[in-house]
Amino acid sequence: MEPANAWQETLSVRSSETDFQKRLKLSRFFLWMQDAAATHAEKLGYGYEAVLEQKMAWILSRVKVRFFNYPMMGDTVLMKTWPKGLQQKLFYMRDYQMTGADGRLFAAASSAYILINTQTRRILLPSSLQVRLPDNGGVSAMDEILDKIPAVAPLSECLTLQAGYSAVAIMVHVNNARYIDWISDCFSLPEHQEHPLASLQINYLNEVKPGESVTLLRGQRPEDPHCWYLTGTNLTSGAKSFEAEVRWA
Repeated sequence: MEPANAWQETLSVRSSETDFQKRLKLSRFFLWMQDAAATHAEKLGYGYEAVLEQKMAWILSRVKVRFFNYPMMGDTVLMKTWPKGLQQKLFYMRDYQMTGADGRLFAAASSAYILINTQTRRILLPSSLQVRLPDNGGVSAMDEILDKIPAVAPLSECLTLQAGYSAVAIMVHVNNARYIDWISDCFSLPEHQEHPLASLQINYLNEVKPGESVTLLRGQRPEDPHCWYLTGTNLTSGAKSFEAEVRWA
Protein backbone atom coordinates (compact mmCIF):
# COMPACT_ATOMS: atom_id res chain seq x y z
CA MET A 1 0.00 0.00 0.00
CA GLU A 2 1.41 3.37 -1.05
CA PRO A 3 1.33 6.16 1.56
CA ALA A 4 -0.76 9.24 0.81
CA ASN A 5 0.68 12.75 1.08
CA ALA A 6 4.21 11.40 0.61
CA TRP A 7 7.12 13.59 -0.45
CA GLN A 8 9.97 12.42 -2.65
CA GLU A 9 13.24 13.85 -3.87
CA THR A 10 15.80 12.61 -6.40
CA LEU A 11 19.36 12.88 -5.13
CA SER A 12 22.81 12.05 -6.48
CA VAL A 13 25.63 10.66 -4.36
CA ARG A 14 28.55 13.05 -4.74
CA SER A 15 32.16 12.28 -3.91
CA SER A 16 32.12 14.65 -0.91
CA GLU A 17 29.25 12.62 0.58
CA THR A 18 31.05 9.27 0.53
CA ASP A 19 33.58 7.51 2.74
CA PHE A 20 36.89 5.87 1.85
CA GLN A 21 34.99 2.96 0.26
CA LYS A 22 32.93 5.29 -1.97
CA ARG A 23 29.83 4.47 0.07
CA LEU A 24 27.34 7.11 1.13
CA LYS A 25 28.25 8.28 4.64
CA LEU A 26 25.64 7.47 7.25
CA SER A 27 25.61 11.06 8.51
CA ARG A 28 24.80 12.28 4.98
CA PHE A 29 21.78 9.95 4.90
CA PHE A 30 20.62 11.53 8.18
CA LEU A 31 20.99 15.00 6.63
CA TRP A 32 18.97 13.87 3.61
CA MET A 33 16.21 12.62 5.92
CA GLN A 34 16.31 15.89 7.87
CA ASP A 35 16.02 18.03 4.74
CA ALA A 36 13.25 15.91 3.19
CA ALA A 37 11.23 15.98 6.41
CA ALA A 38 11.66 19.76 6.76
CA THR A 39 10.58 20.42 3.18
CA HIS A 40 7.58 18.12 3.47
CA ALA A 41 6.46 19.60 6.81
CA GLU A 42 6.61 23.07 5.29
CA LYS A 43 4.46 22.06 2.33
CA LEU A 44 1.92 20.45 4.68
CA GLY A 45 1.66 23.65 6.72
CA TYR A 46 3.60 22.82 9.88
CA GLY A 47 7.21 23.58 8.96
CA TYR A 48 9.87 25.36 11.02
CA GLU A 49 8.61 28.92 10.53
CA ALA A 50 4.93 27.99 10.95
CA VAL A 51 5.40 26.34 14.35
CA LEU A 52 7.99 28.89 15.47
CA GLU A 53 5.33 31.60 15.22
CA GLN A 54 3.51 29.66 17.95
CA LYS A 55 6.71 29.46 20.05
CA MET A 56 7.09 25.77 19.19
CA ALA A 57 9.74 23.69 17.46
CA TRP A 58 10.19 20.17 16.14
CA ILE A 59 12.88 18.10 17.84
CA LEU A 60 14.08 14.75 16.52
CA SER A 61 13.87 12.26 19.38
CA ARG A 62 14.55 8.79 17.94
CA VAL A 63 15.63 7.27 14.62
CA LYS A 64 16.16 3.73 13.43
CA VAL A 65 17.67 2.86 10.04
CA ARG A 66 18.09 -0.46 8.27
CA PHE A 67 20.44 -0.76 5.29
CA PHE A 68 19.89 -3.43 2.65
CA ASN A 69 22.30 -2.08 0.03
CA TYR A 70 24.67 0.86 0.04
CA PRO A 71 24.42 3.77 -2.40
CA MET A 72 27.79 4.32 -4.03
CA MET A 73 29.43 7.43 -5.47
CA GLY A 74 27.62 8.43 -8.65
CA ASP A 75 24.39 6.59 -7.83
CA THR A 76 21.04 8.33 -8.23
CA VAL A 77 18.60 7.63 -5.41
CA LEU A 78 14.98 8.41 -4.63
CA MET A 79 14.24 9.54 -1.07
CA LYS A 80 10.59 9.17 -0.07
CA THR A 81 9.10 10.24 3.27
CA TRP A 82 5.69 10.46 4.89
CA PRO A 83 4.12 11.07 8.32
CA LYS A 84 2.34 8.12 9.92
CA GLY A 85 0.54 9.41 12.99
CA LEU A 86 1.32 9.27 16.70
CA GLN A 87 3.10 6.66 18.78
CA GLN A 88 2.81 6.37 22.55
CA LYS A 89 0.53 9.46 22.47
CA LEU A 90 3.62 11.67 22.27
CA PHE A 91 5.84 10.92 19.27
CA TYR A 92 5.02 12.24 15.80
CA MET A 93 6.17 9.39 13.56
CA ARG A 94 7.71 9.80 10.12
CA ASP A 95 9.09 7.06 7.86
CA TYR A 96 11.59 7.10 5.00
CA GLN A 97 12.52 4.85 2.13
CA MET A 98 15.56 5.18 -0.11
CA THR A 99 15.63 3.31 -3.42
CA GLY A 100 17.88 3.27 -6.44
CA ALA A 101 17.06 4.28 -10.00
CA ASP A 102 16.51 0.57 -10.74
CA GLY A 103 14.02 0.22 -7.86
CA ARG A 104 16.51 -1.54 -5.59
CA LEU A 105 15.85 -0.86 -1.88
CA PHE A 106 18.83 0.80 -0.23
CA ALA A 107 17.43 1.70 3.18
CA ALA A 108 14.30 2.04 5.29
CA ALA A 109 13.99 4.24 8.35
CA SER A 110 11.54 5.36 11.00
CA SER A 111 11.79 8.50 13.11
CA ALA A 112 10.01 9.99 16.10
CA TYR A 113 9.67 13.75 16.60
CA ILE A 114 8.46 15.67 19.62
CA LEU A 115 7.11 19.20 19.79
CA ILE A 116 8.66 21.56 22.36
CA ASN A 117 8.04 25.06 23.65
CA THR A 118 10.98 27.16 22.43
CA GLN A 119 11.06 29.28 25.60
CA THR A 120 10.79 26.58 28.27
CA ARG A 121 12.27 23.73 26.14
CA ARG A 122 9.55 21.51 27.59
CA ILE A 123 7.69 18.85 25.61
CA LEU A 124 4.22 19.80 24.38
CA LEU A 125 1.22 17.53 23.96
CA PRO A 126 -0.05 16.84 20.41
CA SER A 127 -3.14 18.95 21.13
CA SER A 128 -0.84 22.01 21.04
CA LEU A 129 -0.47 21.70 17.26
CA GLN A 130 -3.25 23.47 15.39
CA VAL A 131 -2.75 21.50 12.16
CA ARG A 132 -4.17 18.08 11.38
CA LEU A 133 -1.39 15.69 10.41
CA PRO A 134 -1.93 12.88 7.88
CA ASP A 135 -1.34 9.50 9.50
CA ASN A 136 -1.39 7.28 6.39
CA GLY A 137 -3.19 4.56 8.30
CA GLY A 138 0.09 3.41 9.78
CA VAL A 139 1.71 2.58 6.41
CA SER A 140 5.33 1.85 7.36
CA ALA A 141 8.69 1.71 5.66
CA MET A 142 9.88 -0.15 8.75
CA ASP A 143 7.21 -1.49 11.09
CA GLU A 144 9.14 -1.37 14.37
CA ILE A 145 8.52 0.43 17.65
CA LEU A 146 11.29 2.88 18.48
CA ASP A 147 11.75 1.84 22.07
CA LYS A 148 14.36 2.51 24.74
CA ILE A 149 17.78 0.96 24.12
CA PRO A 150 19.01 -1.48 26.79
CA ALA A 151 22.39 -0.50 28.23
CA VAL A 152 25.52 -2.65 28.24
CA ALA A 153 28.34 -2.95 30.78
CA PRO A 154 31.25 -2.57 30.91
CA LEU A 155 31.88 0.33 28.52
CA SER A 156 35.15 1.65 27.15
CA GLU A 157 35.82 5.28 26.29
CA CYS A 158 36.13 6.10 22.59
CA LEU A 159 36.63 9.86 22.35
CA THR A 160 35.78 13.21 23.89
CA LEU A 161 34.60 16.15 21.76
CA GLN A 162 33.56 19.73 22.27
CA ALA A 163 30.53 21.14 20.46
CA GLY A 164 31.82 23.98 18.28
CA TYR A 165 30.48 26.07 15.41
CA SER A 166 30.48 23.25 12.84
CA ALA A 167 28.36 20.95 15.03
CA VAL A 168 25.61 23.42 15.94
CA ALA A 169 22.35 23.69 13.98
CA ILE A 170 19.44 26.11 13.72
CA MET A 171 18.14 25.27 17.21
CA VAL A 172 21.54 26.27 18.68
CA HIS A 173 22.38 22.73 19.73
CA VAL A 174 24.32 19.89 18.11
CA ASN A 175 22.72 18.72 14.86
CA ASN A 176 21.33 15.19 14.81
CA ALA A 177 23.66 14.09 12.00
CA ARG A 178 26.78 15.23 13.87
CA TYR A 179 26.08 12.58 16.53
CA ILE A 180 26.20 10.02 13.70
CA ASP A 181 29.66 11.25 12.69
CA TRP A 182 30.75 10.94 16.32
CA ILE A 183 29.37 7.39 16.54
CA SER A 184 31.05 6.46 13.25
CA ASP A 185 34.38 7.69 14.63
CA CYS A 186 34.08 5.22 17.52
CA PHE A 187 34.93 2.45 15.05
CA SER A 188 38.21 2.06 13.18
CA LEU A 189 38.57 2.04 9.38
CA PRO A 190 39.19 -1.74 9.39
CA GLU A 191 35.98 -2.25 11.40
CA HIS A 192 34.02 -0.20 8.85
CA GLN A 193 35.67 -2.10 6.02
CA GLU A 194 35.09 -5.60 7.41
CA HIS A 195 31.52 -5.15 8.63
CA PRO A 196 29.00 -3.14 6.57
CA LEU A 197 26.36 -1.48 8.71
CA ALA A 198 23.08 -3.40 8.93
CA SER A 199 21.14 -1.11 11.27
CA LEU A 200 21.44 1.79 13.68
CA GLN A 201 19.08 3.24 16.25
CA ILE A 202 19.80 6.45 18.11
CA ASN A 203 17.72 8.00 20.88
CA TYR A 204 18.49 11.68 21.49
CA LEU A 205 18.05 12.29 25.22
CA ASN A 206 19.37 15.75 26.13
CA GLU A 207 20.59 18.51 23.86
CA VAL A 208 24.26 19.43 23.70
CA LYS A 209 24.87 23.19 23.51
CA PRO A 210 27.80 25.13 22.06
CA GLY A 211 30.96 24.86 24.13
CA GLU A 212 29.84 21.72 26.00
CA SER A 213 31.96 18.57 25.88
CA VAL A 214 30.74 15.00 25.39
CA THR A 215 32.50 11.72 26.09
CA LEU A 216 31.45 8.74 23.96
CA LEU A 217 31.64 5.18 25.27
CA ARG A 218 30.91 1.84 23.63
CA GLY A 219 30.34 -1.76 24.68
CA GLN A 220 29.71 -4.98 22.79
CA ARG A 221 26.56 -6.95 23.51
CA PRO A 222 27.72 -10.29 24.97
CA GLU A 223 24.93 -12.22 23.24
CA ASP A 224 25.69 -10.71 19.81
CA PRO A 225 29.28 -9.87 18.75
CA HIS A 226 27.98 -7.84 15.80
CA CYS A 227 25.97 -5.48 18.02
CA TRP A 228 27.34 -2.49 19.94
CA TYR A 229 25.81 -0.13 22.47
CA LEU A 230 27.06 3.47 22.52
CA THR A 231 26.28 6.40 24.75
CA GLY A 232 27.39 10.00 25.13
CA THR A 233 27.76 11.79 28.47
CA ASN A 234 27.72 15.58 28.62
CA LEU A 235 30.72 16.50 30.79
CA THR A 236 29.36 20.00 31.35
CA SER A 237 25.87 19.10 32.59
CA GLY A 238 26.44 15.48 33.61
CA ALA A 239 23.40 14.41 31.58
CA LYS A 240 23.33 11.52 29.12
CA SER A 241 23.03 13.11 25.68
CA PHE A 242 22.20 10.03 23.60
CA GLU A 243 22.06 6.25 23.44
CA ALA A 244 22.58 4.22 20.28
CA GLU A 245 22.76 0.65 19.04
CA VAL A 246 24.88 -0.27 16.02
CA ARG A 247 24.53 -3.64 14.35
CA TRP A 248 27.04 -4.78 11.74
CA ALA A 249 26.09 -7.14 8.92
